[in-house]
Amino acid sequence: MNKRTFLITGASKGIGRALSQALAEAGHCVVGIARQVEGVDFPGVLVPVDLGNREETEQALKALVQQYDFDGVVNNVGLVRPQLLGDVDLDDFDAVMRVNLHSAIQATQALLPGMRERGWGRIVNISSLTVLGITHRTAYAAAKAAIISFTRSWALELATTGITVNSVAPGPTETELFRANNPPGSEGESRYLSGVPMGRFGQPEEIAAAIGFLLSENSAFITGQTLFVDGGASIGKAAF
Repeated sequence: MNKRTFLITGASKGIGRALSQALAEAGHCVVGIARQVEGVDFPGVLVPVDLGNREETEQALKALVQQYDFDGVVNNVGLVRPQLLGDVDLDDFDAVMRVNLHSAIQATQALLPGMRERGWGRIVNISSLTVLGITHRTAYAAAKAAIISFTRSWALELATTGITVNSVAPGPTETELFRANNPPGSEGESRYLSGVPMGRFGQPEEIAAAIGFLLSENSAFITGQTLFVDGGASIGKAAF
């Protein structure tokens, strides 16, 4: 196994934290970016950055690429501002786009020259099952749909460089944040479970495993793809 160095945004909790742990256990170097880093037991280097702040993000990335030779990036950070159509606030809309999309472009652009030079790289963008349609998610689902578009366009641009670009779209995943908003026995839990044919939520480690494969040597002939890791939610209802 070649030891690689990966950058993960939104790395302090949930899927980002699970992925960081898995990569570190596999012997890779992990550099994480998150807004809140205090008290986080992180299996690598965790850097405090507000990814909604363009200038702060630019400066942090500039310093990191001078310090590390990155082999890949996972654009995982996400911001959700749930609002019905009639209540969508354009400032909130812009904030969702800024965190989800601007940061992905900035992080990828920062690492791209080094990956090009070495002729090897992995870019994994984290999308969402919400791109298939859900209420209250005008901004978030639009941003995550754009992430899939980024993936396809970047894959074509980089197809001959040794750099692959793929996306993972998780379904409902049992993170701390998800459970805080949908506790056991709640109406929210029932609503989400009703849409998952497997009848259970994904675990952060399961999403991390899919991302980890797309970061690996064995995924070299896969690019421009979006993998739904969702217990079958993206294909319909189970037969009962």
